[in-house]
Amino acid sequence: MKFVLLFTLIVAAFADDATEIKEEENVLVLTVKNFDHALASNDFVLVEFYAPWCGHCKSLAPEYAKAATKLLTENPKIKLGKVDATVESDLATKFKVQGYPTLKFFRKGSDAPMEYNGGRDEAGIISWLNKKTGPAAVEIATTDDATKSQEKHDVFVLGFFKDQTTAEAKAFLQVAAELDTIEYGVTSADEVFAHHKVDKDGVVLFKKFDEGRNDYDGDLTAVEDIKTFIKGNQLPLIIEFTQEAAGKIFGGDIQKHALLFLSKKADSSKAQLEDYKIVAKQFKGQALFVYLDTDVEDNGRILEFFGLKEKDTPAIRMISLKDDMTKFKPETSDLNAAAFETFVKSVLDGKMKPHLMSAEAPEDWDKNPVKVLVGSNFAEVAKDQTKGVFVEFYAPWCGHCKQLAPIWDQLGEKFKDNEDVVIAKMDSTANEVEDVKVQSFPTLKYFPKGSDEVVDYNGGRTLEDMTKFIESGGKDQGKGGAESDADEPDEEEEDETEPKTKDEL
Repeated sequence: MKFVLLFTLIVAAFADDATEIKEEENVLVLTVKNFDHALASNDFVLVEFYAPWCGHCKSLAPEYAKAATKLLTENPKIKLGKVDATVESDLATKFKVQGYPTLKFFRKGSDAPMEYNGGRDEAGIISWLNKKTGPAAVEIATTDDATKSQEKHDVFVLGFFKDQTTAEAKAFLQVAAELDTIEYGVTSADEVFAHHKVDKDGVVLFKKFDEGRNDYDGDLTAVEDIKTFIKGNQLPLIIEFTQEAAGKIFGGDIQKHALLFLSKKADSSKAQLEDYKIVAKQFKGQALFVYLDTDVEDNGRILEFFGLKEKDTPAIRMISLKDDMTKFKPETSDLNAAAFETFVKSVLDGKMKPHLMSAEAPEDWDKNPVKVLVGSNFAEVAKDQTKGVFVEFYAPWCGHCKQLAPIWDQLGEKFKDNEDVVIAKMDSTANEVEDVKVQSFPTLKYFPKGSDEVVDYNGGRTLEDMTKFIESGGKDQGKGGAESDADEPDEEEEDETEPKTKDEL
């Protein structure tokens, strides 16, 4: 009997240890051992899968901790947790984590988590979670309630409906549930109607910037029209690019963006921003106007993406997200309202040709077994149908590219005396080609001899695999593609990813 009791106590002790959940700054530290217990013990858990070296994860950490702390008193049913995906790799695999940070929202009793797509600051995190766990719009019963909500949030949308069972009120609540990156309220109170000078059912967007208020004047049953109204007015006329604002910038319907690069410390910046705002007002709804502070280190990759160095700024560029991130460069370096207007209008009217970056070709570009390509000599070499040309499109900072580099050099050495084969590489952060789109690094493409087709290489990255591929004329991909390390989160790539898609920018 004593043995049975002792055994039971030992088992219980191990069970308690296995499910013990430590906390760091009120964030649950989750592991394979305690993960299921954490989900079963809490109604709602937002989980961040992170890597200790990830720059974006480090930026998120203090905001995440502040949100977790605030929720202890505001909404204790919601917990925030974190998983070190470099240690708890089984969890990362189970939940298909492809990059860092990845955030997923779990409800008690549900097997399928929801992807988090809210903001990366304390307010954005709490707002998103409140929406997912409570009513889409809070009830505003008094003028005081309305005032407090307006003061609490940079943007607050209030639905005025005398009868909240109507089709109009239901359409508004549907918008609030689906477009959940900002806060909503709904009221039937006469005093709130009177205070805000609203004499019939309607939707009003209150904000702490620009004109301060926007009134919707469309069909109150048209869900998509109401969404368009909110998306078009929830951001300032000109918005500073930050990691926290990125989701709002790229999550909207406006696909053409103007970007002004400047140092906010510069004496000229205030006047340039004022001129920029004038033009932004003129083209509101047609283009989104963003500015980037070149003194912010994290913005360095964005400059690089546009082929800019600090010495080239201040400068303006435009980009079309819809057309494979097509870039546009003005014909003049002037930075005033007239120049801004001319440039933006020419892009919107389709009169401006895309800008393709190209570095200067080094004099000894063809000296080594691996040839160096730039925008200006790419067609001459890669499109030469008298040879089979295998090209690596890389980024200097890319970890996988660095791993591939010695193997690629070996490949060049192997085929250096073969007159029918060229092994080449191109720095895609400094060079662009109109008909070749590169979305990630490294990207390997083969241009077969006697053909104008382009073959994407997805095979293994060993010397043997790539040799077989070349010798087969671009037909034998082998079996290495699915097992390639290209899909694994990489330290340098995931820390600050080169913006090749709007989701990565």
